[in-house]
Amino acid sequence: MNLSEIAGKEIVNLVTGERLGVVGECDLILDEVSGEILALLIPKERGFFGIKKDKSTLEVPWRSIRKIGNDMIIIEYDGVY
Repeated sequence: MNLSEIAGKEIVNLVTGERLGVVGECDLILDEVSGEILALLIPKERGFFGIKKDKSTLEVPWRSIRKIGNDMIIIEYDGVY
C-alpha cells in the first residue's frame, strides 16, 4: 500500500470511539534503515480553520493499527489523548 492511498483516511480509536484526525494531518516516524513505519504522530488539537493551537502530538505505535478500511483506519490505543 502506498502512502497516497492512506493519506485521506480518518483515524478512529477502537477503545474510545474518538476520531483522532486524518492521516494527511499526521507525521510518521520511520526506521531509517528498513523504511518501516514505526508510529503515527497525531496532532492533539486543531484550532480555527485547521490552524494548530497546540504543538503537542500523540505518538501511536504502528502496531496499534487494527484495520485499514476504505474510509478510515481503526487503531486500538488505550493511552491518554
